[in-house]
Amino acid sequence: MTDSAILVLEDGTVFEGVSVGAPGLSVGEVVFNTAMTGYQEVLTDPSYARQLVQHIDFQRVDARTRMTMKVPLHFKGEEESDAVKLEHNLVSHVTTELEVNCLPSELPEFIEVDLSGLKKNGTVTLKDIKLPRGVRWVSHGKANPVLASATPPAAEEVDPVVEGAEAAASPAAPAGKGGKAAPAKSAKK
Repeated sequence: MTDSAILVLEDGTVFEGVSVGAPGLSVGEVVFNTAMTGYQEVLTDPSYARQLVQHIDFQRVDARTRMTMKVPLHFKGEEESDAVKLEHNLVSHVTTELEVNCLPSELPEFIEVDLSGLKKNGTVTLKDIKLPRGVRWVSHGKANPVLASATPPAAEEVDPVVEGAEAAASPAAPAGKGGKAAPAKSAKK
C-alpha cells in the first residue's frame, strides 16, 4: 500500500500525491526535476543540500482513449449504520482503492462508499455501490470484492478461577421459605 503525501507551498497552495520516500515531515525549498535521466546525480549534488527534490513524471493522455487508474475509496455513514449504532460492530475497510477504466474526463478523484445501510456481521461489496457514469471496474478475475465488513467485538473471556472467587465472596441471599438460606448468586455479567 502507498502512503499519501501533501506538499504545501508558502502561499498556501496544497498538492496531494503519493509518497515514495521515507515517511516524515520535511521543510525546505522545493526543487522540481523533470529530467528523464540524472536524478541520482541531483540527489548527491551538494548544491541541492537542504532542498526538497521533487521528481515529476508527465504522462501524455489522449482524451478519446480509455485509461486504467487506481482510485481511492472514501467511506461514509459508518456511525449511522445499525451494525455500529445498535450492534456495536467494528467496521473494517477491506478495500481502500479500486482499479477503474474510463476516459480521462470521467476519471473520479475518489469513489464514495455509503456504509449507512450496513447490518450486523454484514458486508458491502462492489455490486452494492454505483460507480460514476462511464467508469468500469477492472476485475482481475475477482467476481465481487468486499469493500467493507462489520464484525462484532471479541467477547470477553471469563477466567473461571476469578469467577469462583467472586461467587465465594458474595453474600448469601436471605432465608427463603422453610428457613433455609438460598445459595449465593454468581457474579456473572
